[in-house]
Amino acid sequence: MDEVIQVTQWLSSITPRKKAKLFFFTTHADAPSPMVGSNDVDTHEETQLPLATTVALHNFKNIDEFLKKKVNTFSCYNVIENEITKTDYEYLRFYSACKYLDVVPPFLDLEKISAIQNKFEMTDEEQDYRLLLDSADLVLEKVCDSLKPAGVSQMWTALRKDRNLIRGVKTIDIIGFFVDPNPTGIKECLFFFIVRFLQKADKINRVNTNRLERLIAQCDESSSCEEGKTIDFIIDSLRFYPTELYPFGFCLIMCVIEGRDGAMQEIEKTMEISRHLGMITHTEKNPTKETIELVKKELMKPKYQFYSSFTCWFMSHGDSNSMVLADGETIEREWFLTSFPDISTFQLKPKVFFMVSCRGANKFSLKGDEFEGQSATCDYYDIGSALIRNRMLDITDSVRDISYVQPMMDTLVAYSTILDHLSGRANTHGSIYVDRACVLMSENISRGRSLTEILEHLSQDLHEILQETMDEDRIVYKQACHYDSFFRKTLKLPYTRHPKEDVHSAPQ
Repeated sequence: MDEVIQVTQWLSSITPRKKAKLFFFTTHADAPSPMVGSNDVDTHEETQLPLATTVALHNFKNIDEFLKKKVNTFSCYNVIENEITKTDYEYLRFYSACKYLDVVPPFLDLEKISAIQNKFEMTDEEQDYRLLLDSADLVLEKVCDSLKPAGVSQMWTALRKDRNLIRGVKTIDIIGFFVDPNPTGIKECLFFFIVRFLQKADKINRVNTNRLERLIAQCDESSSCEEGKTIDFIIDSLRFYPTELYPFGFCLIMCVIEGRDGAMQEIEKTMEISRHLGMITHTEKNPTKETIELVKKELMKPKYQFYSSFTCWFMSHGDSNSMVLADGETIEREWFLTSFPDISTFQLKPKVFFMVSCRGANKFSLKGDEFEGQSATCDYYDIGSALIRNRMLDITDSVRDISYVQPMMDTLVAYSTILDHLSGRANTHGSIYVDRACVLMSENISRGRSLTEILEHLSQDLHEILQETMDEDRIVYKQACHYDSFFRKTLKLPYTRHPKEDVHSAPQ
């Protein structure tokens, strides 16, 4: 069959709503640039003009032309063996979006997909199409689905009132002030236009969504929300780190085995909980400084930009400032913690570090006969009120910026003990902190708990446990853990996900 006919038939089989979503996912806002094979075409116009004309004319002709152009580009594309090009990214995004929406063209060359994935050095686990979807876009899709056409129309009206933001933007004028978003697919096009416009204007990104939240907050709840949804519910969904679908993220486990009883148990527990959470996991036993440098270099490879989060477990002996490596050398804990968050592939994504080692020799000792022989080793205020807000500073958009970010932002560091104190362990099971952390995380999957909630529970749980030193003094003591957070959103634990199990049901 002629390719032109095939493409036409494929497009005619896709609903307007799915066309709008396919366009949105394909024109991903954070696509790397510049790349090999990229040009100077104004991507602002390329991604927004088809949406604007579709909304203004109630006609999907320009989106159809855009999708045809993509298909034709991929059809003629020859995969270059060594260089990763902009087209490689676009091809993977397009394929994953089609797969997610259940509209994969029957004529799409899957061998090219495989060749591109091989260029990215993706493992079998990483070749799951869900890894290639952008979690932030999936969250925005759900926000759109939660709003009625009237709600998106009200957002548009609120946006149009911001003269400083929209001045001189041609695509804004194409749509006009009054919009009828009721025809099928037009609501989606208008919402996605608003999102991409705010992203291109550097007003929102995958972490900073305040500007979008303020537009939604101006909607009338009775007319703007789909059944069962509220304005608060929709806004709250934007206040979590986007970690939709499988995998939840990439997990690096580093564990010094030499001289640490129970270390293999630590590895087994952290691997089990990481996989249970839906992470793709890599383990380094007996790491050295050279190992750490090689891992950092590995994490800078392009494929890691597809991950939604990064978690690292580092388990070793240590003191107040440093950690002992497998070869007896030490590294500064601060150096380790500040070198990983700056890796570009995980910028604007949550990064969690579990630092499991002693930070000194002090103990919170318990004295008294009752402790001998006991040991685990053997009102909400509404700040939105007008009265309070009238007393607050008026922070305008002109003094806000989301372009420059401190490297440690979006990072959380969890310590197994407080400064200058021991971190307890059992002879056969390894770190008690690791054991309790894994137990609590596994118990709270599917309960909608955030990571910080679980860490607070862990702090309570661990501090109840009586431990005993393994020297001749046999001192009974308690251990206190804590965490330092630079998070700007809440990180929720995912529901159980199994890599080989396709849990997706296609959106409408």
